[in-house]
Amino acid sequence: MQYIVGDIGNTSTRICLLNKKSKIVKSIILDTKKMFSNQDIKKIFKNLINKNVKKEILFSSVVPSAFKKIKHNLKGKKYKLYEIKQFNLKKLIKINIKNLSQLGSDRIVNSIEGKKFRNCLIIDFGTATTFDIIKNGVYEGGVIAPGVKLSMKNLSQSTALLPMFNLKNKQKSYGKNTKDALNAGFIWGYEGLINNIINKITLKWKMNYKIILTGGYAIFFKNIIKKKVLVDQNITIKGISKVYEKLL
Repeated sequence: MQYIVGDIGNTSTRICLLNKKSKIVKSIILDTKKMFSNQDIKKIFKNLINKNVKKEILFSSVVPSAFKKIKHNLKGKKYKLYEIKQFNLKKLIKINIKNLSQLGSDRIVNSIEGKKFRNCLIIDFGTATTFDIIKNGVYEGGVIAPGVKLSMKNLSQSTALLPMFNLKNKQKSYGKNTKDALNAGFIWGYEGLINNIINKITLKWKMNYKIILTGGYAIFFKNIIKKKVLVDQNITIKGISKVYEKLL
């Protein structure tokens, strides 16, 4: 049997069809703010659902209104939609923070998948840039920094003369024009931010962490990180699938 899982983020939503070995068969990525008309949702699930798909569907979501919209549209179709926080996730990973409601579902499932490395640091380049720490198989907390694309967009929208631009990962010197100056600021700025946070975390606990990158700018920033890293763009989906297999 196959099954459907999804991840609703502030910027994008990914919905996947997985086989019985939890391998991705189909994957659909959409703009979260634009996808939630009734017709769009019907088309999405029509492309994924077949007679071999289980009736239970599991999502991680940091946008409650979007999750409710999908759940409403599946009502009466014999499919039941769940969000990962409906389950006792502490059966899969110990979470060493006071208030679980303040920890995003995506960060939880990333950590559930990352736990297999025992000690790891997961950096997710999403709407925000998040750093999540798993020490001895326990989720210990994290760091939230401004997201790259959102920072670029906010700077452009908040100024009269600074344009929106596309990042280039080769920045040899400071800029001689506005776009090159902006590029230098973002490349060098995030290089310093990312490496500094990694250093702060690794020096505090004096441990070697497996560093995993995911999200939109993961490959882009891979080469500016001074430590060895692994890029895994499916870590969130893998984490949700583990919740599905173990708790649903």
